Amino acid sequence: MMPVTLTTDRLLLRPFEPSDVPAVHAACQDPDIPRWTDVPSPYSHADAERFVDTVAAEGWRNDTSYTFAVVTRAGGTLVGSMALLRLDQLRTLERQAELGYWTAKEQRGQGYTAEAAGAVVRWAFRELAVERLEWLAEAGNEGSWAVARKVGFHREGTLRAKLVHDGTRRDLWIGSLLPSDLPREPVPAGSATLPSQAPTPYLPHPR
Repeated sequence: MMPVTLTTDRLLLRPFEPSDVPAVHAACQDPDIPRWTDVPSPYSHADAERFVDTVAAEGWRNDTSYTFAVVTRAGGTLVGSMALLRLDQLRTLERQAELGYWTAKEQRGQGYTAEAAGAVVRWAFRELAVERLEWLAEAGNEGSWAVARKVGFHREGTLRAKLVHDGTRRDLWIGSLLPSDLPREPVPAGSATLPSQAPTPYLPHPR
């Protein structure tokens, strides 16, 4: 799929660019990111280059993951990363994907990540015809759950010993979001009311 760009009131969600490597490297020095995600630790400049130039870029090309750099519209500061994962399930009757994200330490607590997540999940439901989104996090990751809850995810329970992290099996929390969970967006004043349309079908990237 050709990469897309999304906007919110305060944020720009765009594909990662080579110029983002220093900011990604700096953000991933925060020990909380490797503690709760699968990024390498220690996190080197080469790891940041691989994430930006290979992992994120190839995900768009191969339709395996769609990863956005979340940056502020005022100043272009990197807030974090927001991704749709496990996109292979979009090609099946499951019609689902997973939402994953991390946020730079100095950008937390401002509502940026929930704002970005809201834009991505609406895009996924409308443009990719996703029917169910999942959120997964290691049990105890209250920060990630706080974001998911704000977006509208419902926590479904705990997957026991599902995750292997640093050689140790750990429990995972799981949540889900359906299109019907999202509040209807208000129609702008003066806009014509149009009949509802079916979501755009998912079209795999030609190979």
